[in-house]
Amino acid sequence: MDTCTKCPDHLWSNMNRDTCIPKMISYLSYEDLLGMCLTVVSVLLFLLTCLVTLILMKHRNTPVVKANNRNLSFILLISLKMCFLCSLIFIGYPHKVTCILRQTVFGITFSISVSAILAKTVTVVIAFNATNPRSRLKLWVGTRTSYLVLLICSSIQVIICVVWLGSSPPFPQENMQDKVGEIVAECNDGSQVAFYSVLGYMGFLAFVSFLIAFLARNLPDTFNEAKYITFSMLVFCSVVWISFIPAYLSTKGIYVVAMEIFAILASSFGLLGCIFIPKCYVILIRPEMNIKVELHVTDLLYNRVF
Repeated sequence: MDTCTKCPDHLWSNMNRDTCIPKMISYLSYEDLLGMCLTVVSVLLFLLTCLVTLILMKHRNTPVVKANNRNLSFILLISLKMCFLCSLIFIGYPHKVTCILRQTVFGITFSISVSAILAKTVTVVIAFNATNPRSRLKLWVGTRTSYLVLLICSSIQVIICVVWLGSSPPFPQENMQDKVGEIVAECNDGSQVAFYSVLGYMGFLAFVSFLIAFLARNLPDTFNEAKYITFSMLVFCSVVWISFIPAYLSTKGIYVVAMEIFAILASSFGLLGCIFIPKCYVILIRPEMNIKVELHVTDLLYNRVF
């Protein structure tokens, strides 16, 4: 004890307490079992989304695909592919570029997805209410309104990310406080206000989509997607807000990254499954029902799921 020497922050004493050795550096790696499993799941879900896209492209002129603006559906599918792939950026040793891309790509792609769903919901409401001869909503019927909603809502998230990167961008750091004798290589979010603004804006878009879709779920329209959008937004909000944020705040080390990847994959798969699985069910399993009069088979499918 008379000759005790404290090791530097990046070193740790050996078992005999007579020399300092480097601390082990931990991060979510592709070689780890957890990182490998998340990578496989991400790739499989990406391929599943590609398969759904091919199915809808092949049957793009059928009523079930044309319902509620098929172009928005393909934009949504493209953004979901990007969501599944962006989870791979979270795996591996954090560098300056990957730390910047992690949150910004995640925030922008998810905002495009939710904005596309919001645009689809607004399309349903406007199309139904425009049937009234005295309604002024006839001026807003068409693809122009849906693209305008998509552009405005996604652009706001881009502006938030640009302000975030311009003021206090994410950066890599070595965390030596969370675990004794171990260095956790992680990305510091920089501005916590900006990070939670990105999440909060996505939650706001999801809540607005859920509210409008919930109010429009019983509109007497054969092609009404509102009930599916309502359920998808319910899944999205429950995963992101009820599950992810408490777990994100309570975990440490590589499990923080793993929780964020899980939230991305679960939310994206929820949107893919709730909105597009009924369409694929009609196209592949019940093609005889894929006509304007009998398209209500998707309602039967959802009733069975519930």
